[in-house]
Amino acid sequence: MTLRGRLTAAFLTVVLGPVLLGAFFVGSTLSAVDRGRATERLGLAAAGVRTSVDALCQQLRAAADAVALVADPAARPRAADQVVGRGLAAAVQIVDTAGRTSYATIGGPAGPWQDCAADAATGPVRALAARVRLRDPAGADLGTVAAAQPVDPAFVARLAAVTGVEVTLLDDPGRITHTTEDREVRAAVLAAAREADGDRVTDTADGRYVRRVGPSPGQPLPLVLSVPGERPPGLYAALVGAVVLAALLAVLAAWRLARVTTRPLVELAGAVDRVAHGDLTARVPVRSRDEIGRLAAAFNRMTRETGSYVAALTSSRDQLRGHLTVLGDTLASTHDLQRILRVILHSAIAATGARAGAVLLLDGDGVLVGQCVEGLDGRWPTGDPTDPATLRVPVGAGVLGTVAATGEPLRGRWEPVDPPTGEPSCETYVAVPFAAPRGAEPRGGPDRPGHPPADDDAAECCALGVLALYDRPGADEFDDGDLVTLRTFAGHAAVAVENVRVHEEAQRLSLTDPLTGLWNYRYLRESIRREVERANRFGRMLSVLALDLDRFKDVNDTWGHAAGDAVLVEFARRVRGEIREVDLAFRQGGEEFVVLLPETDARGATIVAERLGSVVRDQPVRVEGHTGEPIAVPVTVSIGIAVYPDHAAGGQQVLDAADDALYAAKAAGRDGYRLARAPDPVPTQEIPVVAAAVSPPDGQPRAGAGDAAPVAQGGASSGPHPPRQSRGR
Repeated sequence: MTLRGRLTAAFLTVVLGPVLLGAFFVGSTLSAVDRGRATERLGLAAAGVRTSVDALCQQLRAAADAVALVADPAARPRAADQVVGRGLAAAVQIVDTAGRTSYATIGGPAGPWQDCAADAATGPVRALAARVRLRDPAGADLGTVAAAQPVDPAFVARLAAVTGVEVTLLDDPGRITHTTEDREVRAAVLAAAREADGDRVTDTADGRYVRRVGPSPGQPLPLVLSVPGERPPGLYAALVGAVVLAALLAVLAAWRLARVTTRPLVELAGAVDRVAHGDLTARVPVRSRDEIGRLAAAFNRMTRETGSYVAALTSSRDQLRGHLTVLGDTLASTHDLQRILRVILHSAIAATGARAGAVLLLDGDGVLVGQCVEGLDGRWPTGDPTDPATLRVPVGAGVLGTVAATGEPLRGRWEPVDPPTGEPSCETYVAVPFAAPRGAEPRGGPDRPGHPPADDDAAECCALGVLALYDRPGADEFDDGDLVTLRTFAGHAAVAVENVRVHEEAQRLSLTDPLTGLWNYRYLRESIRREVERANRFGRMLSVLALDLDRFKDVNDTWGHAAGDAVLVEFARRVRGEIREVDLAFRQGGEEFVVLLPETDARGATIVAERLGSVVRDQPVRVEGHTGEPIAVPVTVSIGIAVYPDHAAGGQQVLDAADDALYAAKAAGRDGYRLARAPDPVPTQEIPVVAAAVSPPDGQPRAGAGDAAPVAQGGASSGPHPPRQSRGR
């Protein structure tokens, strides 16, 4: 703000301050008094509404009780008519346990009837109802008796008469159902009611005060109460007029005073305007040695230095924009961690003027391993000096290991240590740790094999890696500005590492079953298509096993769902232990599983099925019972077998054939397997297999026809395949 502006503001503050405070005090006091009275009235009215609705609900409940207490079913309709005739309720409805209306009085209000015991209305309210249970002398449940009273304009008008305020009934979406408000103010009252929260009172533009009442337990009707304000009309207009008049007089006086006082500063203000528009060559003459003269000299010196600073900043800005553009494009377009780290390292080196640098990440053995380096050819003594992975520094050793262990950055001059730590040699260095962003899931634990568990403290203090730069031109040490810059790029590196790991984990979780760890149904659809295409390409067979745990519902019903989950997990573990690395196991849903056996014929598939049935049948699953004692749960499995292309011409068809065979195994008494029936005509010649849960006579597995390789433990030799979730046996 200029001197003229400050002088004007000071004068206006002195003059207008008391005026504004007085006007504000008067207006706020009257408004507070008016709001207090309206709030008190609305509070009393809300209490009256709750009392009225509660009294009505008690009356309806008494009427329903009077009908329910009639022991003779034939006399209940007459009792219901008498209740309606005496005016205790507008309608009575008797409903049996199946939800059918056994009797309803004539002329009752239209539905829905809002239950008095409900917490809130679930739709337009046509009537209030109280329901009581209907029981026979033995205490058996016979249904319900409901007594209702219509909620209509007359009801709302009675509430308004009792409370002395205007009452509006809303429906569930917030529209007006019945109201005693005038048409001119309904829209404003409804808008204010939408802003009301709990017992808070709001006001409308025309001075009405609004409060919502309910819905709440025992008062399920969404009601809006409003009263007109008692503020004098035109109060605010009069106050505003007085303030505006005083402001005009004060502005005129302040402008005159500031103009006379700041006339010597006109030249300086003009020069400042030229600088503000980008003319850094502007200068002002120094005409005196007073405060104004010293200000002019300082201004001239400032413009000269600013010109040089702007030139340097422009060059640095253009360079930084280029690096940030490359970095942003890389982070947004790829999950290639090595490429991202190379871009981050290159940008950090260019931004700080360093000659070399390295990015190292912490592996599962507590060793920092180089991921990418620049300008460090031959600077570390071990391994291949051109391979970043040979740059290995134990955590806690040397500069880089200390940074990773303590989580604190270091900078200074290099001092060689004996024995060497394997770090690059240099003259000066700056090293910054980077960790997972705050709020990210800590890595490690049982779901991440190969990584040590991490508690909360370790997740916050341990680094993911270290970003280090070496050697400034002229052997200058790195300063605090370089440290701040490097922290920024280290933050990008942390986000990049965590994003890549989260992306990989998300891909894994989207294809696996969270309970058993097997592949899920989504990956089954992809895998069956891929395996069928591979079988077609190489002229091989593909066997499909459809598995279903027998009477699994009894396990859940007897020992609980936790025991059922334990059975599923143990079953999945046994399946993984009985199949090869190239085989695929899936949880299709519930207790249904599917196993794909690439390059396996019907004979090999039956051997696998028999082995799976045996390993499940012979070893009951130990689970925790209701009392906490371990219980051995006997489990058996039924298996359906289908072979592509013997039993089907496509992926879905072979799954359906295996499923049909599974149903056949279930129908045959469970705890066994069945081979799918060959279609007519038979597309391929299949080796006959005895469809029973017993081994072949010689006990040896069979391979497919032709010159296929022998099957080892239920399948043929492996070929190219995506990663498997099991480790085989």
